[in-house]
Amino acid sequence: MFSAARQAFSNAQRRAFSTTSSRSYDVAKLILIGRLGKDPEVRTTKSDREYVSYTVATTNYPPPPPNPDGSRPEAGTSWHNIISFSPAQNNYLKTLNKGAQVYVEANFELREPDVNADSSTSAGQRQIFLRHESIRVIRAPPSQN
Repeated sequence: MFSAARQAFSNAQRRAFSTTSSRSYDVAKLILIGRLGKDPEVRTTKSDREYVSYTVATTNYPPPPPNPDGSRPEAGTSWHNIISFSPAQNNYLKTLNKGAQVYVEANFELREPDVNADSSTSAGQRQIFLRHESIRVIRAPPSQN
């Protein structure tokens, strides 16, 4: 009596969540909550494509463990450089000011160094690229008088 129901339930558990290959949805995303380190800047690529670059500062939490003498070192600050190529987003980013507390979602890409480049140049070092996805202002910067 229950064998048909058991068989149907067993088959339902084996079905994939989606018929689309999971590989097509691989993603590396970074979420930052921090403050704008400076006003966003408009720049252009070598091919004259406009983009906006901005920096978000985050405090490393939790702070490092206590020293042997009991004192605790201060938590460090990390600076994240983010770029946006979306014209609609760029117009909004241009209105933001240094000091605003923001929530940012960015795609994360790690680029390996060029083996032929000098290791003292940026091309000869591993680089992290953060491509802007979205931003929300949590708190406006304090007014400047």
